[in-house]
Amino acid sequence: MNAREPALVPASRSARLRQMLISNELEFLMEAHNGLSARIAREAGFKAIWGSGLSISAQFGVRDNNEASWTQVVDNLEFMADASDLPILLDGDTGYGNFNNVRRLVRKLEQRGIAGVCIEDKQFPKTNSFIKGEAQPLADMDEFCGKIKAGKDSQTDENFSIVARVEALIAGWGMDEALKRAEAYRLAGADAILIHSKLSKPDEILTFAREWAGRGPLVIVPTKYYSTPTDVFRKAGISVVIWANHLVRASASAMQAVAKQIHDSETLVDVEDRIASVNEIFRLQDADEYSEAENRYLSASRNAGSAIVLAASRGSGLDAVTTDKPKVMLPVAGKPLLRWLLDAFKKQSVNDVTVVGGYRADAIDTAGIKLVVNDRHAETGELASLACAADALKNDTVISYGDLLFRSYILRDLVESEADFSVVVDSSPATENSSVRDFAWCSAGDDRDLFGNKVLLRRVSSEQAGGDAPHGRWIGLLNVRGAGRAKLAAKLAELRERPDFDRLDMPALLNALIESGEQIEVQYVHGHWRGVNDLEDFRRAGDFAHAQTPLGTDAAGAQNGSAA
Repeated sequence: MNAREPALVPASRSARLRQMLISNELEFLMEAHNGLSARIAREAGFKAIWGSGLSISAQFGVRDNNEASWTQVVDNLEFMADASDLPILLDGDTGYGNFNNVRRLVRKLEQRGIAGVCIEDKQFPKTNSFIKGEAQPLADMDEFCGKIKAGKDSQTDENFSIVARVEALIAGWGMDEALKRAEAYRLAGADAILIHSKLSKPDEILTFAREWAGRGPLVIVPTKYYSTPTDVFRKAGISVVIWANHLVRASASAMQAVAKQIHDSETLVDVEDRIASVNEIFRLQDADEYSEAENRYLSASRNAGSAIVLAASRGSGLDAVTTDKPKVMLPVAGKPLLRWLLDAFKKQSVNDVTVVGGYRADAIDTAGIKLVVNDRHAETGELASLACAADALKNDTVISYGDLLFRSYILRDLVESEADFSVVVDSSPATENSSVRDFAWCSAGDDRDLFGNKVLLRRVSSEQAGGDAPHGRWIGLLNVRGAGRAKLAAKLAELRERPDFDRLDMPALLNALIESGEQIEVQYVHGHWRGVNDLEDFRRAGDFAHAQTPLGTDAAGAQNGSAA
C-alpha cells in the first residue's frame, strides 16, 4: 500500500447491514437469541444476525407477546453484540409503543452498537404472526408512518436501518393493501420492506415482489415456505432472507432429548459423547482470550500461579499406615495431607497444581489437580520426580514436598517474593520437626528483631559434621518465578546428564543453582509448620492441623478422622 494512502477502516456494523440491504446479491441473516448463539452464527459464516423476538422471548421462557420488556430485550442484545462483531437487526415487534417509544428505542440500540431495527404494523402489545394472525388488528397506516419518521429523525448514525414489516398478507387484508402500506412506509423513510406470509408456498411473496418492482430493498422470512429453492428468491429480486428461529428451535429439541435421556437412564454415559464438550463451551466463551489477558494484565501479580507437589514416596517411617495409600493421602484432622496443601495453595490463588505420584498413585484423589506419575519412584529420588513435572513450569511455580502442613502466612510471603528463587528456612530449635534434616546455611542468621534484610541461601545438606552450625532447616518449599523458571529447567536438564541423577534430591538442585551463581533468597520462619516423616510426626501433624481449624467448626468431629 502507498505510504500516503490512509489505512482502511473496517466498516461499522450499521454500514455493513446497510450494504447487505442494498446489495445486488441475495444476502442472509441468521437468527440468534443470546451471546452463545450469536458467536455460533458468526463462526458458521453468516455476515449478520436477526435478533428474533420469538427466540429472545423463548430463551427468557416467556411468550412472544411483549411479555419481555424492551429493556430486557436490549440488555440481551448487548451480550449478543459483545459476543459477535456482526451487525444485528433487531426484531423490534411494534416498536414497543407509539412514536415516542420508537425514538427512545432507536437511541438505545445505537448506544449498544445494534445496526438496525425491524418494526411491524400491528398494535401493541403484539402476538406472534403465526398465532391466529388473521384475527390480529393492524396499526393505522398513518400512525405507523409516524413511527418510521420518528425513528429516522432520532438516529444519529446515518447508516442505522429501520425496516418496516408489512403484516397485511398475514392478517388477510390482501395484496393491494400490502402494496399500499409498503409504499407508504417507503415514502416515510423505511430503509427496507419486510413482507411476511404464513402460506406454505411462496406465491404471495413472489407476487408482491413482482408488483413491488424493486422500489426498495425487500426482506423475507421463509419460515413457512422453507421448501422453496433459494434461487427462486434470487430471481425474484429479494434483497435479504432471514432464517428466523432455527437456532432456538434446534437447541430446544436437543435439550429435550438430552434431558429425557438422562432422566430415564440416570447416567451420563449415553449422552456425553453426543453433546458439545465442556472445552468447546469454554472455547465459545473465548476462555483463551481471558487467559491471554490474565497473563498480560496480571503479570505484576505477586501470587504464584502454579504448584508442583512431590508426592511419590510411601514414607520410610510410615509403613504401618501406608499399606493402601501414599503418604500424601494420610488423613490429618479429617482430611488428607494433600487436601491441606491444596486448600493452602488456593487461598493464595495458586490454582494450577501438579502432583507427582509414585507409590499407590492410583489412590491419590485427583480432584482439582493434574496427576503425573513417576513409574520409577522405587529406585529414583526427588529430582527424577520433579523432572516428570517439568512441563508444569510455565508460570511462577511453588515446588513443595507433599508431606507439609504450615500456617497460611508462610506460603503468602513466599509467593510474594520478587526473587527468581526463594526458599523457606525454619530457624527455630529442632525440638519439633526433628525428623527433617535438610539443614540450611545462609548468608546471615535469623535476627528476629530486624526485618527486610536480604538473606541468601549458601547450601543445604543433611550432614552437620564440622564447620559452622546451620542457620536452620529448609522446610521443603521453593518458589520459582520470572527468569528463574528457565534457569531451573536448564539446571535440571544439566543434572539429568549426571550418572547419579536418579539418586539426587531437591537439596542437590538448590546447591547446583547456588554453585552456578544463582541467588536464592531466604524467608525465615520460626516454627509454624510440620513435616510428616514418621509416626510421631503423623501424631503431631494432627495436633497442628486442629490448631488451624476455623473457629466455630466442630473440632471434635474432625478429631475423629485424625491420626492423633
